[in-house]
Amino acid sequence: MYSRIATSMIAAVVFALWASVAAAAFPDRPVHLVVTFPPGGASDLMARILAQRLGEVWKQPVIIDNKPGAAGSLGTEYAARQPADGYTFMMGNMGPTLVNPLLSKVPYNLERDFISVSLVATGPVVLVVNPKSPYKTLQDVIQAAKAKPGALNFGSGGAGTLAHLSGEMLDEAAGIKMQHVPYKGGVSAVNDVMGGQIDMIFADTQAVMQYIKAGKLRALAITGAQRAAQLPDVPTMAEGGVRGMVALNSWGVYLPANTPADVLASYHSAIDQAMANPTLVKLYYDLGVDAMHTSSEELVRFNRSEIDKYSKIIKDNGIHVD
Repeated sequence: MYSRIATSMIAAVVFALWASVAAAAFPDRPVHLVVTFPPGGASDLMARILAQRLGEVWKQPVIIDNKPGAAGSLGTEYAARQPADGYTFMMGNMGPTLVNPLLSKVPYNLERDFISVSLVATGPVVLVVNPKSPYKTLQDVIQAAKAKPGALNFGSGGAGTLAHLSGEMLDEAAGIKMQHVPYKGGVSAVNDVMGGQIDMIFADTQAVMQYIKAGKLRALAITGAQRAAQLPDVPTMAEGGVRGMVALNSWGVYLPANTPADVLASYHSAIDQAMANPTLVKLYYDLGVDAMHTSSEELVRFNRSEIDKYSKIIKDNGIHVD
């Protein structure tokens, strides 16, 4: 009897030691990071910066897999279907993870198909006009829109983009009505603001900072809760008289559902180290976003709050994609 007990105890100790070694061994081969947009864009650049730092922490290469298409939905579905072993993860932008499911039927469910690991960056958009525009403040825009409902317009890179949703949020918050002008991409819309073809756009800060500093665009307000360090002279929407309006682009790290807890713990440890790296923080700053790391629970709460906010905007304005 005692022999059997001793044997069982030894087996348990051996198993515990094996499990500890197995957990410590992750990763023992290259890891793949799915990016749901093409190479060269903000999401791709941010993912490559993160991949380099995680690779340094893990002592294993982190390989970028660009899977663009359907506004990011194709890559998100691909990431959801990968083995739940930690060797494939996704850097998910708010579009495919939070907004796309509100606009149309998608073949994935964020809470069912993924483990939310950590929020890694957020960034506001900035309302810009042509420097020759008569609008010098946010209140100038609001007063003009109230005087002539529907006469002013704002551009975006397409229905359901943050630029579009921000414009609709401004309409609701300020009690005005502007005309939405969708483009096939944000770059074209920004160019038309500079060319005087449309009145304004809520643009990613990174995309327009150089034009603001060169005097080719005038910044009226930024959609963060606080002023952006990259554009310290630009007031928030609240400072411009529109209280309660905060619109942030966001990026999070996600793993396929059922990824083991020890692997998830390895991700949290590595992300905490990577996101605190001064070089990464500076590179993200230059892209117009704030680097961060959070718990899984904090990311889940953030996402639910954002979904509630944007689902109301989408429903109130009948926004859909064809």
